[in-house]
Amino acid sequence: MPNLKARTDNPFAGLRNVGPATRKDLAVLKIDSLSQLADSDPDDLYRRLQIETGTAQDPCVWDVFAAAIHQAKTGEALNWWAFTPLRKARQAKGEFPGKCL
Repeated sequence: MPNLKARTDNPFAGLRNVGPATRKDLAVLKIDSLSQLADSDPDDLYRRLQIETGTAQDPCVWDVFAAAIHQAKTGEALNWWAFTPLRKARQAKGEFPGKCL
């Protein structure tokens, strides 16, 4: 579990890559706890966010989801761009979720 930086009602306050925009995205997806986030899959969250918002999302959103899930599962806080090479490799192979509208 992540080390919380401050006492707050926001369960994601201690996650390195979760700022206001990602908190809003998680709210849209009805993810409201670290355990829910830890049990999530970044592909699923990325697809669902596009469907729920009716908007194509920047692929970097997937990177942020992957980093946040990793930290929620392991406590290890990696920058979101640490997951970019994995996403780009998957995109090159046609294995990335892409637009879901």
